Amino acid sequence: MDAKSLCLAVLTQGDASGYEIKKALEEPPLGHFQDTGFGSIYPALTKLTEDGLVHGTEMAQEKRPDKKVYSITEAGWQALTLALMEAPPPDKFRSDFLFVLFLGHMLPESHVAAVIDQRIAYYEEQIARMEGCTPDDHPAGQQLVHGFGLALYHAAADYLRKNRDLVAADTARPQALVAE
Repeated sequence: MDAKSLCLAVLTQGDASGYEIKKALEEPPLGHFQDTGFGSIYPALTKLTEDGLVHGTEMAQEKRPDKKVYSITEAGWQALTLALMEAPPPDKFRSDFLFVLFLGHMLPESHVAAVIDQRIAYYEEQIARMEGCTPDDHPAGQQLVHGFGLALYHAAADYLRKNRDLVAADTARPQALVAE
């Protein structure tokens, strides 16, 4: 999804400044979907304003510079709906964790095992947090996404628990690179 659509999506929840849009895109639930930064949010807001898809209002603040608060227009709702109607491209999965594991043969076995254990703990924390949420009063699509996320975290944690011994079986580990 492009930055303009992401900004419009946040604004469907209510008026927001560029900073508030960035925060909404970093935190759950929207933070799970895409990464975007101020370097793409502010140009997107400028373009959305030029195209009449959002309206910006200057708001005075005490002891701080004025901020611009954006609201979505009717044309913005329509543009977002059209963007959501396009077939999404395949997901791109990027993971520093998997990158470390891919090159794990270069690292001490104990370090790789610790990285795996930390990731299992992270997944378990996410599962507990998500199971603490009851999305029953949310739209069906949000319930589906919640369940999908839970299923992914469960599957990833289970896979790592069942296969963490593969690290120990890696006999090609060059001991000269890093001492344990």
